[in-house]
Amino acid sequence: MRLLSFAVALGCSAVGAQAEQRDKLVLGGPGAVVSYPLMHMVQTQALKAHAKTVEFRLWDSHDQLSSLLAHKQLDFSASPTTLPALLANRGQPVRLLNVSVWGLIWLISTDPKVKGFQDMAGQELLSPFQHDLGDVLIDTLLTSQQTASPEGKSVQLRRTRSGQDAIALMLSGKGRHVALAEPLGSMLLWRSESQAPNGKSPKLYRVQSLEEAWAQQYPQQPTLPQAGLMANGDVANDPALTRAVQEGYAHSTRWCKANALGCAEIAHRHLPHMPVAVLRNAIEITHLESRTAQNAKPEIEALYRLIQQKHPKVIGNQLPPETFYGP
Repeated sequence: MRLLSFAVALGCSAVGAQAEQRDKLVLGGPGAVVSYPLMHMVQTQALKAHAKTVEFRLWDSHDQLSSLLAHKQLDFSASPTTLPALLANRGQPVRLLNVSVWGLIWLISTDPKVKGFQDMAGQELLSPFQHDLGDVLIDTLLTSQQTASPEGKSVQLRRTRSGQDAIALMLSGKGRHVALAEPLGSMLLWRSESQAPNGKSPKLYRVQSLEEAWAQQYPQQPTLPQAGLMANGDVANDPALTRAVQEGYAHSTRWCKANALGCAEIAHRHLPHMPVAVLRNAIEITHLESRTAQNAKPEIEALYRLIQQKHPKVIGNQLPPETFYGP
């Protein structure tokens, strides 16, 4: 009888613990592939056991994301791997839960002879990246390639105000080469093909991913942990919730990769200006694989150490503490 009472008490306790839901969780991210699993989680109510309401909020810039985090308006957000490190080193309560994007920047060119970033020495490359991880990676790669080149010619970076500006320059023939993150790379190619029958756009070629170029230049650290999921505020110190979010995100990542069309249709509801075909191609072309931050820690720290050599301010001048790596 005692055992039965104890079992009933345990059952009631477990049910009570499971019933303790937060009123609301806000997931956020940019319009990039790293956010699509979060959109899928909201669509499928993956976190209904943990919150009564779960919503997705789109952000457009790192400054906007930083503001949302500082005002505790986002609980979990997709982001470049450098941003949570910067915030953690500034004393903000954030943790990196996983890395899911290992390659999303592509070189696109009007020149069929260009086979990689190394073939553009002395030429101009359009880049919409400014003071962010994409900018750091491209600068590091091009500097290293210039040093290794017998001629020592540098690529002339022309920074544009945005990805849309870079696309406009390429479509008008005012640019020959551009580095774009997905889905903007797929958008450029889609728009170019749409305009091709009227002869209004030059022929464009998807040349090489930054990930491939990086592996060739840095064979000792060939992977690029570019983006993942971070926890902010009090949720960062909730082990059960962060594990549930990480596991749900990993499941949705696998689903998106295996069901690119279905995932693109979900993403299109949040990004109506992006054609489904473009979003689908972006998912298919992106190296999307979710690994916990603890599991990917050696690769993440290798990238942070490399960044420290020339761009230390991007991560707050030092490696984040051990507690930074989740879930």
